[in-house]
This record gives sequence, structure tokens and C-alpha cells, in this order.
Amino acid sequence: MEYIYSAMLLHKAGKAITEDAVKAVLHAAGVKVEEARVKALVAALQGVNIDEAVKKAAVAAPAAVAVAGVAAPAADKKKEEKSKEDDKKAEEASAAGLGALFG
Repeated sequence: MEYIYSAMLLHKAGKAITEDAVKAVLHAAGVKVEEARVKALVAALQGVNIDEAVKKAAVAAPAAVAVAGVAAPAADKKKEEKSKEDDKKAEEASAAGLGALFG
């Protein structure tokens, strides 16, 4: 993640995203630099319009949050139902155990 952040920082500062620049940012942050990852990042960003990519990501994020918000209550309800069933089973098992003690 820090590799992407370094590229975004360089872009925001108006600097070219080169291997040396990415390495410098990572070194300044105290990150152990992996040469292969730096080369892959710089190669992957060649010809990419970072501003456009950030705009697309910003538009997609609220939609993902909305979908997650709809799914969350259903998941909570299922957990609650399972929890009630588990509690009943535990109570029955406890009662059966007590019966064996006195029975």
C-alpha cells in the first residue's frame, strides 16, 4: 500500500513518478524498498491518468458503501437468530446435565 501512496504523493506534488522518486519517498518514510515492486509500480502507472483513476474510485466508493449498508442488517439478523438457537441448545444441554446429577 505504501508504494501506491508514494506514487500518489509524488503525483499530488506535481513530480514525475520515477523509480528513483518512489524509492526516495519510501526511504524517507522508513519503508524497506523492494526493487521489483518499485519497477512494477512505475511500469504499471505509465500512461495512466491518475486524476481520472482517483475520480472513478471516488465515485465507486459511495456505491460500495451503500451496498454494504444494505447487506449488513441481513447478516446481523442471521447472527442473532443463530445466537438464539445456540443459547437454547446450551440451556437444554445444561438441563440434561443437571438431570443426570440428580436422576
